[in-house]
Amino acid sequence: MEKRLSDAALQGNVSSLVQILEEDPLILDKLIVSCISETPLHTAATLGHLNFLKELLSRKPELAAELDSRGCSPLHLAAAKGHVDVVKELLRAGGEVGLERNTDGRTALHVAAIKGRAVVLAELIRVKPDLARVLTDRGETGLHLCVKWNRLEALKLLVEEMGKDGELLNWKDCEGNTALHIAVAKKHIEIINCLLTLSGLEVNALNKSGLTALDILRQSPRDLGDMEIELALRKAGALRVKDLHLITDDWIPQKARQMTKRLSSQETRSKKPVVKHKSTDWLGRKRSALMVVASLIATVAFQAGLTPPGGVWQDNYMVDENGNPVSNPHTVGQSIMAYQEPRAYGIFMILNTIAFLASLSIILLLVSGLPMRRRRWMWVQMVTMWIAITAQVGTYFVTLRHMSPNDVEGVLREVTEISVLTWLTLMVVVFMGNAVRMNLWVLRKYGYIKEKERPTEGIDDDQEDMLE
Repeated sequence: MEKRLSDAALQGNVSSLVQILEEDPLILDKLIVSCISETPLHTAATLGHLNFLKELLSRKPELAAELDSRGCSPLHLAAAKGHVDVVKELLRAGGEVGLERNTDGRTALHVAAIKGRAVVLAELIRVKPDLARVLTDRGETGLHLCVKWNRLEALKLLVEEMGKDGELLNWKDCEGNTALHIAVAKKHIEIINCLLTLSGLEVNALNKSGLTALDILRQSPRDLGDMEIELALRKAGALRVKDLHLITDDWIPQKARQMTKRLSSQETRSKKPVVKHKSTDWLGRKRSALMVVASLIATVAFQAGLTPPGGVWQDNYMVDENGNPVSNPHTVGQSIMAYQEPRAYGIFMILNTIAFLASLSIILLLVSGLPMRRRRWMWVQMVTMWIAITAQVGTYFVTLRHMSPNDVEGVLREVTEISVLTWLTLMVVVFMGNAVRMNLWVLRKYGYIKEKERPTEGIDDDQEDMLE
Protein backbone atom coordinates (compact mmCIF):
# COMPACT_ATOMS: atom_id res chain seq x y z
CA MET A 1 0.00 0.00 0.00
CA GLU A 2 2.79 2.43 0.91
CA LYS A 3 4.56 1.51 -2.33
CA ARG A 4 1.44 2.41 -4.31
CA LEU A 5 1.15 5.71 -2.44
CA SER A 6 4.80 6.52 -3.17
CA ASP A 7 4.33 5.76 -6.88
CA ALA A 8 1.21 7.95 -6.98
CA ALA A 9 3.19 10.81 -5.41
CA LEU A 10 5.98 10.44 -7.98
CA GLN A 11 3.45 10.60 -10.82
CA GLY A 12 1.20 13.21 -9.21
CA ASN A 13 -1.74 10.85 -9.81
CA VAL A 14 -4.65 12.26 -7.80
CA SER A 15 -7.11 9.48 -8.76
CA SER A 16 -4.72 6.81 -7.47
CA LEU A 17 -4.36 8.80 -4.23
CA VAL A 18 -8.13 8.95 -3.76
CA GLN A 19 -8.46 5.23 -4.43
CA ILE A 20 -5.72 4.37 -1.91
CA LEU A 21 -7.33 6.57 0.75
CA GLU A 22 -10.69 4.86 0.19
CA GLU A 23 -9.05 1.48 0.66
CA ASP A 24 -7.13 2.55 3.78
CA PRO A 25 -8.44 5.79 5.35
CA LEU A 26 -5.74 5.65 8.06
CA ILE A 27 -2.74 5.36 5.78
CA LEU A 28 -1.81 9.04 6.14
CA ASP A 29 -1.98 8.78 9.93
CA LYS A 30 0.25 5.73 9.73
CA LEU A 31 2.77 7.75 7.75
CA ILE A 32 2.84 10.46 10.42
CA VAL A 33 3.48 8.06 13.31
CA SER A 34 5.94 5.87 11.37
CA CYS A 35 9.67 6.54 11.01
CA ILE A 36 9.85 6.94 7.25
CA SER A 37 12.26 9.62 6.07
CA GLU A 38 10.02 11.19 3.45
CA THR A 39 6.26 11.56 3.12
CA PRO A 40 4.29 11.72 -0.16
CA LEU A 41 3.88 15.44 0.54
CA HIS A 42 7.67 15.88 0.39
CA THR A 43 7.71 14.12 -2.97
CA ALA A 44 4.84 16.21 -4.36
CA ALA A 45 6.43 19.45 -3.10
CA THR A 46 9.77 18.57 -4.70
CA LEU A 47 8.24 17.67 -8.07
CA GLY A 48 5.67 20.47 -8.07
CA HIS A 49 2.56 18.25 -8.26
CA LEU A 50 0.15 20.96 -7.12
CA ASN A 51 -3.17 19.07 -7.40
CA PHE A 52 -1.79 16.00 -5.66
CA LEU A 53 -0.44 18.23 -2.88
CA LYS A 54 -3.80 19.99 -2.49
CA GLU A 55 -5.56 16.67 -2.13
CA LEU A 56 -3.12 15.51 0.54
CA LEU A 57 -3.43 18.75 2.51
CA SER A 58 -7.21 18.66 2.35
CA ARG A 59 -7.14 15.16 3.91
CA LYS A 60 -4.27 15.65 6.37
CA PRO A 61 -2.93 19.26 6.76
CA GLU A 62 -0.60 18.09 9.54
CA LEU A 63 1.65 16.60 6.86
CA ALA A 64 2.89 20.14 6.08
CA ALA A 65 4.81 20.16 9.38
CA GLU A 66 6.52 16.78 8.87
CA LEU A 67 10.30 16.81 8.43
CA ASP A 68 12.48 14.44 6.45
CA SER A 69 15.83 12.97 7.54
CA ARG A 70 17.60 16.28 6.77
CA GLY A 71 15.10 18.26 8.83
CA CYS A 72 13.44 19.71 5.73
CA SER A 73 9.71 20.35 5.60
CA PRO A 74 7.80 20.18 2.29
CA LEU A 75 8.06 23.98 2.23
CA HIS A 76 11.88 23.75 2.27
CA LEU A 77 11.80 21.51 -0.79
CA ALA A 78 9.25 23.58 -2.71
CA ALA A 79 11.18 26.79 -1.95
CA ALA A 80 14.45 25.23 -3.11
CA LYS A 81 12.88 24.13 -6.41
CA GLY A 82 11.09 27.46 -6.91
CA HIS A 83 7.54 26.03 -7.09
CA VAL A 84 5.77 29.22 -6.03
CA ASP A 85 2.21 27.80 -6.38
CA VAL A 86 3.15 24.89 -4.14
CA VAL A 87 4.67 27.34 -1.65
CA LYS A 88 1.43 29.34 -1.56
CA GLU A 89 -0.58 26.20 -0.89
CA LEU A 90 1.72 25.05 1.90
CA LEU A 91 1.61 28.46 3.57
CA ARG A 92 -2.19 28.20 3.72
CA ALA A 93 -1.78 25.19 6.01
CA GLY A 94 -1.13 27.69 8.81
CA GLY A 95 0.52 26.86 12.11
CA GLU A 96 4.30 27.10 12.34
CA VAL A 97 4.84 26.32 8.66
CA GLY A 98 7.84 28.31 7.45
CA LEU A 99 9.60 28.51 10.81
CA GLU A 100 11.02 24.98 10.76
CA ARG A 101 14.81 24.71 10.51
CA ASN A 102 16.63 21.92 8.73
CA THR A 103 19.79 20.28 10.02
CA ASP A 104 21.81 23.23 8.67
CA GLY A 105 19.75 25.62 10.82
CA ARG A 106 17.99 27.19 7.83
CA THR A 107 14.33 27.97 7.20
CA ALA A 108 12.56 27.78 3.86
CA LEU A 109 13.29 31.49 3.31
CA HIS A 110 17.00 30.87 3.83
CA VAL A 111 16.93 28.00 1.33
CA ALA A 112 15.11 30.19 -1.21
CA ALA A 113 17.72 32.94 -0.70
CA ILE A 114 20.60 30.50 -1.27
CA LYS A 115 18.99 29.14 -4.44
CA GLY A 116 18.07 32.62 -5.67
CA ARG A 117 14.30 31.97 -5.84
CA ALA A 118 13.22 35.61 -5.91
CA VAL A 119 9.49 35.00 -6.48
CA VAL A 120 9.36 32.47 -3.66
CA LEU A 121 11.10 34.95 -1.35
CA ALA A 122 8.51 37.58 -2.17
CA GLU A 123 5.64 35.19 -1.41
CA LEU A 124 7.15 34.02 1.87
CA ILE A 125 7.66 37.58 3.12
CA ARG A 126 4.23 38.71 1.88
CA VAL A 127 2.44 35.96 3.82
CA LYS A 128 4.77 35.85 6.83
CA PRO A 129 6.81 39.09 7.11
CA ASP A 130 8.47 37.91 10.34
CA LEU A 131 10.33 35.24 8.38
CA ALA A 132 12.74 37.96 7.22
CA ARG A 133 13.91 38.34 10.84
CA VAL A 134 14.53 34.65 11.47
CA LEU A 135 18.25 33.90 11.66
CA THR A 136 20.30 30.84 10.81
CA ASP A 137 22.38 29.10 13.46
CA ARG A 138 25.25 31.39 12.42
CA GLY A 139 23.17 34.53 12.97
CA GLU A 140 22.68 35.15 9.25
CA THR A 141 19.62 36.75 7.66
CA GLY A 142 18.30 36.00 4.21
CA LEU A 143 20.21 39.10 3.10
CA HIS A 144 23.51 37.58 4.22
CA LEU A 145 22.77 34.40 2.27
CA CYS A 146 21.80 36.23 -0.93
CA VAL A 147 25.10 38.10 -0.74
CA LYS A 148 27.19 35.05 0.14
CA TRP A 149 25.78 32.99 -2.75
CA ASN A 150 25.80 35.95 -5.20
CA ARG A 151 22.03 36.00 -5.82
CA LEU A 152 21.60 39.55 -7.10
CA GLU A 153 17.95 39.38 -8.23
CA ALA A 154 16.91 37.68 -5.00
CA LEU A 155 18.80 40.36 -3.07
CA LYS A 156 17.03 43.19 -4.90
CA LEU A 157 13.62 41.65 -4.29
CA LEU A 158 14.40 40.93 -0.65
CA VAL A 159 15.52 44.51 -0.07
CA GLU A 160 12.41 45.82 -1.82
CA GLU A 161 10.13 43.65 0.30
CA MET A 162 11.92 44.61 3.52
CA GLY A 163 11.55 48.29 2.71
CA LYS A 164 13.79 50.70 4.63
CA ASP A 165 14.55 48.34 7.48
CA GLY A 166 17.99 49.60 8.48
CA GLU A 167 18.28 47.08 11.28
CA LEU A 168 18.11 44.11 8.91
CA LEU A 169 20.24 45.88 6.33
CA ASN A 170 23.07 46.31 8.86
CA TRP A 171 22.48 43.09 10.80
CA LYS A 172 25.68 41.32 11.88
CA ASP A 173 26.19 37.56 11.87
CA CYS A 174 28.02 35.56 14.55
CA GLU A 175 31.35 36.99 13.36
CA GLY A 176 30.05 40.56 13.32
CA ASN A 177 29.94 40.75 9.52
CA THR A 178 27.24 42.75 7.78
CA ALA A 179 26.05 41.96 4.27
CA LEU A 180 28.54 44.55 2.97
CA HIS A 181 31.45 42.85 4.79
CA ILE A 182 30.55 39.55 3.11
CA ALA A 183 30.04 41.11 -0.32
CA VAL A 184 33.48 42.73 -0.15
CA ALA A 185 35.13 39.55 1.14
CA LYS A 186 33.57 37.57 -1.73
CA LYS A 187 34.27 40.47 -4.15
CA HIS A 188 30.78 40.35 -5.67
CA ILE A 189 31.01 43.72 -7.46
CA GLU A 190 27.38 43.94 -8.63
CA ILE A 191 26.06 43.15 -5.18
CA ILE A 192 28.41 45.70 -3.60
CA ASN A 193 27.13 48.39 -5.96
CA CYS A 194 23.55 47.39 -5.19
CA LEU A 195 24.10 47.59 -1.42
CA LEU A 196 25.85 50.96 -1.65
CA THR A 197 22.76 52.50 -3.27
CA LEU A 198 20.62 51.68 -0.22
CA SER A 199 19.92 54.44 2.26
CA GLY A 200 20.67 53.52 5.84
CA LEU A 201 23.60 51.25 4.98
CA GLU A 202 26.48 51.62 7.46
CA VAL A 203 29.53 51.46 5.21
CA ASN A 204 31.95 51.74 8.13
CA ALA A 205 30.45 49.12 10.44
CA LEU A 206 33.05 47.07 12.33
CA ASN A 207 33.02 43.29 12.64
CA LYS A 208 34.30 41.36 15.66
CA SER A 209 37.84 41.60 14.31
CA GLY A 210 37.53 45.39 14.33
CA LEU A 211 37.59 45.65 10.53
CA THR A 212 35.51 47.76 8.17
CA ALA A 213 34.55 46.57 4.70
CA LEU A 214 37.46 48.58 3.27
CA ASP A 215 39.87 46.90 5.69
CA ILE A 216 38.68 43.49 4.51
CA LEU A 217 39.29 44.50 0.90
CA ARG A 218 42.82 45.74 1.62
CA GLN A 219 43.71 42.56 3.54
CA SER A 220 42.38 40.14 0.92
CA PRO A 221 44.46 38.79 -1.99
CA ARG A 222 44.57 41.41 -4.72
CA ASP A 223 42.88 40.95 -8.10
CA LEU A 224 41.72 43.06 -11.05
CA GLY A 225 38.39 44.06 -9.52
CA ASP A 226 39.84 45.51 -6.32
CA MET A 227 40.30 49.00 -7.75
CA GLU A 228 36.67 49.23 -8.86
CA ILE A 229 35.45 47.97 -5.49
CA GLU A 230 37.65 50.38 -3.54
CA LEU A 231 36.55 53.36 -5.64
CA ALA A 232 32.89 52.45 -5.08
CA LEU A 233 33.43 52.07 -1.33
CA ARG A 234 35.34 55.32 -0.96
CA LYS A 235 32.73 57.16 -3.03
CA ALA A 236 30.14 55.94 -0.52
CA GLY A 237 32.26 57.25 2.37
CA ALA A 238 34.00 54.02 3.37
CA LEU A 239 37.12 54.32 5.51
CA ARG A 240 39.69 52.03 7.05
CA VAL A 241 39.42 51.55 10.80
CA LYS A 242 42.56 53.59 11.48
CA ASP A 243 40.99 56.56 9.67
CA LEU A 244 37.81 56.57 11.72
CA HIS A 245 37.40 59.23 14.40
CA LEU A 246 35.72 56.82 16.80
CA ILE A 247 38.66 54.44 17.12
CA THR A 248 39.01 53.21 20.67
CA ASP A 249 42.37 51.52 20.11
CA ASP A 250 44.39 54.73 20.23
CA TRP A 251 46.78 53.73 22.99
CA ILE A 252 49.95 54.87 21.21
CA PRO A 253 49.23 58.61 21.35
CA GLN A 254 47.74 58.16 24.80
CA LYS A 255 50.86 56.41 26.08
CA ALA A 256 53.02 59.03 24.44
CA ARG A 257 51.10 61.82 26.16
CA GLN A 258 51.33 60.03 29.51
CA MET A 259 55.07 59.49 29.03
CA THR A 260 55.59 63.14 28.16
CA LYS A 261 53.64 64.30 31.21
CA ARG A 262 55.53 61.89 33.46
CA LEU A 263 58.92 63.01 32.17
CA SER A 264 57.91 66.66 32.46
CA SER A 265 56.74 66.18 36.04
CA GLN A 266 59.98 64.37 36.91
CA GLU A 267 61.95 67.21 35.41
CA THR A 268 59.96 69.74 37.46
CA ARG A 269 60.41 67.81 40.71
CA SER A 270 64.15 67.35 40.15
CA LYS A 271 64.95 70.99 39.43
CA LYS A 272 67.89 72.30 41.45
CA PRO A 273 69.01 75.86 42.10
CA VAL A 274 69.71 77.62 38.82
CA VAL A 275 73.29 77.30 37.65
CA LYS A 276 74.78 80.61 36.83
CA HIS A 277 76.09 79.52 33.48
CA LYS A 278 73.72 79.30 30.52
CA SER A 279 75.61 76.38 28.91
CA THR A 280 74.88 73.95 31.75
CA ASP A 281 71.21 74.86 31.48
CA TRP A 282 71.46 74.16 27.73
CA LEU A 283 72.75 70.65 28.46
CA GLY A 284 69.87 69.92 30.83
CA ARG A 285 67.27 71.08 28.34
CA LYS A 286 68.82 68.99 25.58
CA ARG A 287 68.85 65.86 27.76
CA SER A 288 65.15 66.25 28.59
CA ALA A 289 64.18 66.94 24.98
CA LEU A 290 66.17 63.95 23.72
CA MET A 291 64.56 61.64 26.29
CA VAL A 292 61.01 62.72 25.37
CA VAL A 293 61.50 62.51 21.59
CA ALA A 294 63.42 59.22 21.78
CA SER A 295 60.67 57.70 23.93
CA LEU A 296 57.99 58.75 21.45
CA ILE A 297 59.89 57.37 18.44
CA ALA A 298 60.61 54.08 20.22
CA THR A 299 56.94 53.67 21.13
CA VAL A 300 55.70 54.35 17.60
CA ALA A 301 58.38 52.17 15.98
CA PHE A 302 57.62 49.28 18.35
CA GLN A 303 53.91 49.36 17.51
CA ALA A 304 54.62 49.69 13.78
CA GLY A 305 56.77 46.56 13.94
CA LEU A 306 53.99 44.57 15.60
CA THR A 307 51.22 45.84 13.31
CA PRO A 308 52.76 46.62 9.88
CA PRO A 309 50.73 48.39 7.15
CA GLY A 310 47.87 46.21 5.95
CA GLY A 311 47.75 44.25 9.20
CA VAL A 312 48.34 40.52 9.57
CA TRP A 313 46.56 37.45 8.24
CA GLN A 314 43.59 36.40 10.36
CA ASP A 315 43.57 32.77 9.22
CA ASN A 316 45.68 29.89 7.94
CA TYR A 317 45.41 29.35 4.19
CA MET A 318 47.53 26.39 3.18
CA VAL A 319 45.13 24.22 1.15
CA ASP A 320 42.04 24.91 -0.96
CA GLU A 321 38.54 23.50 -0.49
CA ASN A 322 39.61 20.24 -2.15
CA GLY A 323 42.62 19.78 0.12
CA ASN A 324 45.17 20.72 -2.56
CA PRO A 325 48.12 22.99 -1.68
CA VAL A 326 47.49 26.61 -2.72
CA SER A 327 49.95 28.63 -4.78
CA ASN A 328 50.12 31.50 -2.26
CA PRO A 329 49.78 30.02 1.24
CA HIS A 330 49.87 32.14 4.38
CA THR A 331 49.83 31.63 8.13
CA VAL A 332 47.81 33.45 10.77
CA GLY A 333 49.66 36.33 12.41
CA GLN A 334 52.08 36.94 9.54
CA SER A 335 52.29 40.30 7.77
CA ILE A 336 50.07 40.71 4.71
CA MET A 337 52.42 43.34 3.28
CA ALA A 338 55.32 40.81 3.41
CA TYR A 339 53.37 38.54 1.05
CA GLN A 340 52.00 41.15 -1.33
CA GLU A 341 54.92 43.62 -1.49
CA PRO A 342 58.03 41.89 -0.07
CA ARG A 343 60.47 44.53 -1.33
CA ALA A 344 58.50 47.40 0.20
CA TYR A 345 58.09 45.38 3.40
CA GLY A 346 61.85 44.84 3.60
CA ILE A 347 62.52 48.57 3.23
CA PHE A 348 59.82 49.33 5.81
CA MET A 349 61.31 46.92 8.37
CA ILE A 350 64.88 48.19 7.82
CA LEU A 351 63.89 51.83 8.33
CA ASN A 352 61.62 51.02 11.26
CA THR A 353 64.33 48.94 12.94
CA ILE A 354 66.88 51.74 12.51
CA ALA A 355 64.46 54.23 14.10
CA PHE A 356 63.67 51.81 16.94
CA LEU A 357 67.28 50.91 17.79
CA ALA A 358 68.57 54.47 17.39
CA SER A 359 65.95 55.85 19.79
CA LEU A 360 66.58 53.04 22.28
CA SER A 361 70.32 53.76 22.10
CA ILE A 362 69.68 57.37 23.08
CA ILE A 363 67.46 56.31 25.98
CA LEU A 364 70.07 53.78 27.14
CA LEU A 365 72.86 56.37 27.08
CA LEU A 366 70.76 58.91 28.97
CA VAL A 367 69.79 56.50 31.77
CA SER A 368 73.08 54.56 31.91
CA GLY A 369 74.71 56.82 34.50
CA LEU A 370 77.83 57.26 32.37
CA PRO A 371 79.41 60.76 32.23
CA MET A 372 77.62 61.81 29.04
CA ARG A 373 77.12 65.43 30.05
CA ARG A 374 79.83 66.96 27.93
CA ARG A 375 78.88 68.87 24.82
CA ARG A 376 80.68 66.47 22.50
CA TRP A 377 78.65 63.50 23.81
CA MET A 378 75.46 65.51 23.55
CA TRP A 379 76.24 66.17 19.89
CA VAL A 380 76.76 62.44 19.31
CA GLN A 381 73.33 61.76 20.77
CA MET A 382 71.80 64.51 18.65
CA VAL A 383 73.26 62.94 15.48
CA THR A 384 71.80 59.60 16.54
CA MET A 385 68.46 61.34 16.97
CA TRP A 386 68.71 62.76 13.44
CA ILE A 387 69.21 59.22 12.16
CA ALA A 388 66.17 57.98 14.11
CA ILE A 389 63.96 60.81 12.87
CA THR A 390 65.12 60.36 9.26
CA ALA A 391 64.40 56.62 9.42
CA GLN A 392 60.98 57.41 10.86
CA VAL A 393 60.29 59.76 7.94
CA GLY A 394 61.29 57.01 5.50
CA THR A 395 59.00 54.56 7.29
CA TYR A 396 56.14 57.03 6.92
CA PHE A 397 56.57 57.37 3.15
CA VAL A 398 56.85 53.60 2.63
CA THR A 399 53.64 53.14 4.64
CA LEU A 400 51.92 55.93 2.71
CA ARG A 401 52.85 54.30 -0.60
CA HIS A 402 51.47 50.93 0.50
CA MET A 403 48.20 52.45 1.73
CA SER A 404 47.52 54.51 -1.40
CA PRO A 405 45.67 53.16 -4.47
CA ASN A 406 47.52 52.80 -7.75
CA ASP A 407 45.60 55.59 -9.48
CA VAL A 408 47.24 58.25 -7.26
CA GLU A 409 50.75 56.88 -7.75
CA GLY A 410 51.83 59.85 -9.87
CA VAL A 411 50.64 62.44 -7.35
CA LEU A 412 52.15 60.43 -4.50
CA ARG A 413 55.52 60.28 -6.26
CA GLU A 414 55.55 64.06 -6.68
CA VAL A 415 54.60 64.64 -3.05
CA THR A 416 57.26 62.17 -1.91
CA GLU A 417 59.99 63.73 -4.05
CA ILE A 418 59.19 67.26 -2.85
CA SER A 419 58.96 66.16 0.79
CA VAL A 420 62.21 64.18 0.68
CA LEU A 421 64.03 67.05 -1.05
CA THR A 422 62.75 69.51 1.56
CA TRP A 423 63.73 67.16 4.35
CA LEU A 424 67.24 66.58 2.97
CA THR A 425 67.71 70.33 2.57
CA LEU A 426 66.72 70.88 6.19
CA MET A 427 69.06 68.09 7.31
CA VAL A 428 71.97 69.62 5.37
CA VAL A 429 71.33 73.05 6.93
CA VAL A 430 71.17 71.59 10.44
CA PHE A 431 74.25 69.43 9.85
CA MET A 432 76.28 72.31 8.43
CA GLY A 433 75.26 74.58 11.29
CA ASN A 434 76.35 72.07 13.90
CA ALA A 435 79.52 71.24 11.95
CA VAL A 436 80.50 74.92 11.99
CA ARG A 437 79.83 75.09 15.73
CA MET A 438 81.91 71.95 16.31
CA ASN A 439 84.83 73.32 14.27
CA LEU A 440 84.73 76.62 16.14
CA TRP A 441 84.76 74.75 19.43
CA VAL A 442 87.79 72.68 18.34
CA LEU A 443 89.64 75.79 17.15
CA ARG A 444 88.98 77.58 20.44
CA LYS A 445 89.99 74.54 22.47
CA TYR A 446 93.40 74.29 20.80
CA GLY A 447 94.04 78.04 20.78
CA TYR A 448 93.65 78.76 17.09
CA ILE A 449 90.87 81.22 17.93
CA LYS A 450 90.91 83.39 21.00
CA GLU A 451 88.03 82.42 23.24
CA LYS A 452 85.73 85.17 24.40
CA GLU A 453 85.98 86.09 28.05
CA ARG A 454 82.92 85.01 30.00
CA PRO A 455 81.94 85.38 33.62
CA THR A 456 82.87 82.40 35.76
CA GLU A 457 81.41 83.50 39.04
CA GLY A 458 79.59 80.69 40.77
CA ILE A 459 80.97 77.96 38.49
CA ASP A 460 83.00 75.19 40.13
CA ASP A 461 85.54 72.95 38.45
CA ASP A 462 83.05 70.18 37.67
CA GLN A 463 80.66 72.57 35.97
CA GLU A 464 83.50 74.08 33.94
CA ASP A 465 84.49 70.58 32.85
CA MET A 466 80.95 69.92 31.64
CA LEU A 467 81.28 72.72 29.12
CA GLU A 468 84.12 70.97 27.35
